[in-house]
Amino acid sequence: MQTVTDIDAVDFFRGDELIEDPYSYFHALRAKCPVQKEPHHNVVMVTGYDEAVSVFHDSEHFSSCISVTGPFPGFPVPLEGDDISELIERHRAELPMSDQLPTFDPPVHTDHRALLMRLITPKRLKENEEFIWRLADRLLDTYLADGEGEFISGFAGPFALLVIADLLGVPESDHEEFAARLQGRGHGDAGVGSTGDDHMAHSPLQFLYDKFSTYVEDRRREPRDDVLTGLATATFPDGSTPEVIDVVRVAANLFSAGQETTVRLVSTAAKVLAERPDLQALLRRESDRIPNFIEETLRLESPVKGDFRLSRVATTVGGVEIPAGTTVMVVNGAANRDPSRFANPDTFDAGRPNARQHIAFGRGIHSCPGAPLARAEARAGLERLLQRTSDIRISERVHGPADARNYRYLPTFILRGLTHLNLEFTPVENGS
Repeated sequence: MQTVTDIDAVDFFRGDELIEDPYSYFHALRAKCPVQKEPHHNVVMVTGYDEAVSVFHDSEHFSSCISVTGPFPGFPVPLEGDDISELIERHRAELPMSDQLPTFDPPVHTDHRALLMRLITPKRLKENEEFIWRLADRLLDTYLADGEGEFISGFAGPFALLVIADLLGVPESDHEEFAARLQGRGHGDAGVGSTGDDHMAHSPLQFLYDKFSTYVEDRRREPRDDVLTGLATATFPDGSTPEVIDVVRVAANLFSAGQETTVRLVSTAAKVLAERPDLQALLRRESDRIPNFIEETLRLESPVKGDFRLSRVATTVGGVEIPAGTTVMVVNGAANRDPSRFANPDTFDAGRPNARQHIAFGRGIHSCPGAPLARAEARAGLERLLQRTSDIRISERVHGPADARNYRYLPTFILRGLTHLNLEFTPVENGS
């Protein structure tokens, strides 16, 4: 781990020096104060575990309107006054990605979250889980055939996409189009939260909006006995029927977010396994340890580095005053390595007893509704990968020798994840 000696000299949001390893910066911030303003964009960075959880649970004092965009491109008007709640509502629609669930506040969020939960019922998740195990084997049949391969494009990406497509009932005839349109970008492209000075589209999910609008409108005209009909006919808690676009936004957000974070989780877990033959051996012998291994992976390398809030009124976090209109970043990746909560936080401990206390999936009203799905995907993918190989190794041809590994990470201040992971492996006969 590199050492950051001057935290004020580092621009976390626009510099690239922390892309490979942000953790020494997080530790330095927390050591100074777990609620600390950085000087380049005046964002208050919350790096302490207890402080982060308190912000996540406080939707009264904090708005989620900037949850994805953070300090960029900024609020459309000056944020002046002791209570900016009215300003937020008046200008919310002008903010990038303002039509997506993570940016909603109650009561709008409450209704749309309830609509989402009607789409991912325990029964539907159970049906989807049966599909997940079959899919893992089908994709591994191809991926393992050559004895080596790029894991993200060869397995993790297609796996996450097809799992969420099945959950939402996307017709199999459309799967190829979804894969081409949604995985056509290079793995190193930054997208939302880029450290570069790119411009953020107001609605980056137009393809999904168009496809799901067609599905919902068709099923409302001609209901069938399928998942898409359930999607189209889902109602708000008061029994009212949502507009088509309301259903579409919820489905599109679940589709997009569910893919991105799961790909990062599964690829990071595979990297850990490939670097640790001892863990491979342990988990092959005792597969019941895999769930805790997954929780520790989430803790050590949270797929989402952080989440943003905008303070509506003056408040305090961890005893630090937060004026109205302050952009706050709850840094999941830092809170999950807070030594006050996790002993030896930079060490991967597959048996860590409190690993599941991590906040990789957030907390409070915006906690990730797809967390059970992500866990199920990771368990099935990793368990089948371990069962069907006797050895998994990092490709030295691509990533270098063990004492000089070379990995590239997404150039973004929001997401944490590898752009490429080349593995070598020894398949076993009759691994299924």
